[in-house]
Amino acid sequence: MELVQFEERFRQAFIDFNTDWIVTNFGKLEPHDLETFDKIDEELRNGAMIFFAIENDIPLACCMSMPMEGDTWEICKLGSNKNMPHKGAGTLVFKAAMEWAQKHGAKRLFILSNSRLKPALHIYEKHGFKEIKLDDYGYERGDIAFEYICK
Repeated sequence: MELVQFEERFRQAFIDFNTDWIVTNFGKLEPHDLETFDKIDEELRNGAMIFFAIENDIPLACCMSMPMEGDTWEICKLGSNKNMPHKGAGTLVFKAAMEWAQKHGAKRLFILSNSRLKPALHIYEKHGFKEIKLDDYGYERGDIAFEYICK
C-alpha cells in the first residue's frame, strides 16, 4: 500500500467513497458535502490536500486536510472503498492529513463527526483528538466534534 497526494485520476474516488459513506449511514448528502465536492480545486489552491491509500493502482481510502480560520485546520472526508479490504488504509491517510496541516502552520486540528461512526471515532481518539462541545455542529448529521492541539 502506498500513500499519494491528490491526483486528478482519483477525484471521483474521493467523491464516491464519501458519498457512499454518507448516504449509507445518513441517507443523504448535505449542502456542505456538495460544496466540498464542487470546490476541490479551489480548496487545493488554498492549501488543502487530499491523501489516498493506493494498492495496485486502486484507491482504498482517502482523507482531506483543509485550512479553516486562523491556524485551525479541519481533517475531513475520511472515506474508504467498500469493495476492497483496506486494513490500515484509513489510519494511513488520516495521519498524512494531520501531518500536512501541521507542516502548513496548523496549531489546532478540528473534526466534525457523528457518534455512531465507531471506527472513525477510534481513529480520532487513537491519534490524540479530544471531544469538544459545540453550540452548532453545522451538519444535520454532526453530533460530535474533536480537536487536537498541535505540539
